[in-house]
Amino acid sequence: MTQTILVTGGAGFIGSAVVRHLVRKGVRVINLDKLTYAGNPESLREIANASNHRLVEGDICDSQLVLGLLREEQVSGIMHLAAESHVDRSIDGPGAFVETNVVGTFRLLDAALEYWRGMDDEKRDDFRFHHVSTDEVFGDLPFDDTRFTEETPYAPSSPYSASKAASDHFVRAWYETYGLPVVLSNCSNNFGPYHFPEKLIPLTILNAIEGKPLPVYGTGENVRDWLYVEDHARALELVFTRGKVGQSYNVGGGQERTNLQVVEAICDVLDEREPRAEGTSHRDLISFVTDRPGHDRRYAIDASKITRELGWTPEETFESGLAKTIDWYLANEWWWGPIRSGRYAGERLGTSRG
Repeated sequence: MTQTILVTGGAGFIGSAVVRHLVRKGVRVINLDKLTYAGNPESLREIANASNHRLVEGDICDSQLVLGLLREEQVSGIMHLAAESHVDRSIDGPGAFVETNVVGTFRLLDAALEYWRGMDDEKRDDFRFHHVSTDEVFGDLPFDDTRFTEETPYAPSSPYSASKAASDHFVRAWYETYGLPVVLSNCSNNFGPYHFPEKLIPLTILNAIEGKPLPVYGTGENVRDWLYVEDHARALELVFTRGKVGQSYNVGGGQERTNLQVVEAICDVLDEREPRAEGTSHRDLISFVTDRPGHDRRYAIDASKITRELGWTPEETFESGLAKTIDWYLANEWWWGPIRSGRYAGERLGTSRG
């Protein structure tokens, strides 16, 4: 019998990568997405007619909708990716992050627990609730060789990371208190195709293509560990299918770069792919802007546990993944063009402290 998985947030950036990956492998996916500004059915175009994919527009805060879907589709597990995820937006409007990331996760857990308790013993043993989170819950690191492990204490800095930290704690509580079989994962910064252009890499690519300034916060020295999104999708499948119940797994690409290095690398690739008409470098478009409030210095993931226990390693380096990403944006204006002309044109967010 084909496995049926409920994926929440499956029209978002990481969620759609997971859904495409699972559907290609023959898994039946029930894709529940609220289709907010960052949820885009066009990201699912290649599987739009797949018989093993069903897209449902709905809110994870609606416990009865979720419970009904679980029962109707006889779901064998949940991969929970639905979340508000942009730090800058969380600074401007934290309420939506609390509602979706904290209350929404609670409502989803509530429905999952009721459904799981009603399953027969064999199906209960196979059921998993996989909560997908971020390395930002750990706070930030100094500029040295330390990295986040699964035992790193939580110290969130932004409303976004605080809301994700809270949701992580709720998931663990449902395991410890009620016995719901959960697994968790915390990932580093993702990049790749279908990435909503409010985030650093797609924003830089599209601004550069259009000859607009390339904003870099502060001095550009903040460091992130970059992970190609399709490598992350493979990791999430492994955590869901083979991860030990009650355990968390850190997923990182092991590719640390300063924000300035990321922007410069994009410029260098575009100088080769799409030279500027005037013959100057895209680097000339770099513009240093006021840093955002509470900007964490450095994130870095120790992914040795998932490598050791589940055999996962990333296939893409930062350079190979970036080249693929830039080529995708150059070839797929049909996807990002309507976003840039409508929902989000690249304006600055997250500058308010109060």
